[in-house]
Amino acid sequence: MTRPPRTLVLPPRLTSSARTLRATALRRGLRIVEATASAVAESASASASASALEGGAVHLHAGPSFADVVAPTLGIALLEAPADWLALLPRALTRRDVRAMPIGDAYRLRRPAFVKSPNDKSISALVYADGSRLPGPDAVDPATVVLVSDVMTFAVEYRLHVLDGAVRTAGQYAEAGRLRLGPPDGDALAFGRDVLAAAGASLPSAIVVDVGRDEEGRWAAIEANAAWASGCYLADPERALDTVLRAAGPAADLSPHDRAFVR
Repeated sequence: MTRPPRTLVLPPRLTSSARTLRATALRRGLRIVEATASAVAESASASASASALEGGAVHLHAGPSFADVVAPTLGIALLEAPADWLALLPRALTRRDVRAMPIGDAYRLRRPAFVKSPNDKSISALVYADGSRLPGPDAVDPATVVLVSDVMTFAVEYRLHVLDGAVRTAGQYAEAGRLRLGPPDGDALAFGRDVLAAAGASLPSAIVVDVGRDEEGRWAAIEANAAWASGCYLADPERALDTVLRAAGPAADLSPHDRAFVR
């Protein structure tokens, strides 16, 4: 019996990376659904299952706000790193102090710090002069976990698409804090392997890890991001798509390892 084709769900407004992944998915024979989150959720709810999207496994590539609406209705498990993953890395891999804490505690900061949400953009990723500059309790639940780190400037930054504990593809995405795309760097790949050797077991099987080098030549882990919400830039789109499909696929297909990393 021929297996029904898989479906990749995308939001209606696509980034350049998303268009690349869409073209790659089409070449591979996947069906593509582009619609608003509400339209996808309503269509699936009407048929009470993801089979409303033509049958077969359903995946998505989108930002967190879209994914949080669509994934539960379609039975998609969204994989992401633990909120404190970066904070638990050894200092040799971060080159800076990184802590995961409730934003209510971060209000007491009296020094500049880089603060961000671990797995979405609910708290803008910025250098804040002190804790009083963070969004207040009228806008954010004080229990919301944020990552607070020393300010570190990166000369160049790379994105590594990781599948089953190995870097499948990679590429440069920034230089001196500005978008600048390029091929993977051998030193970046080597450092990525060091990070995965030390902490790969504490990540889901499909994830994106960003690493960078400062002006002094020191390599550091920047963060781990959900592959289903991350741009692929100039990485090999076939291998990037492999990572995306695993990172946001049928909950019924989850491995025992990945069950601990569902958003």
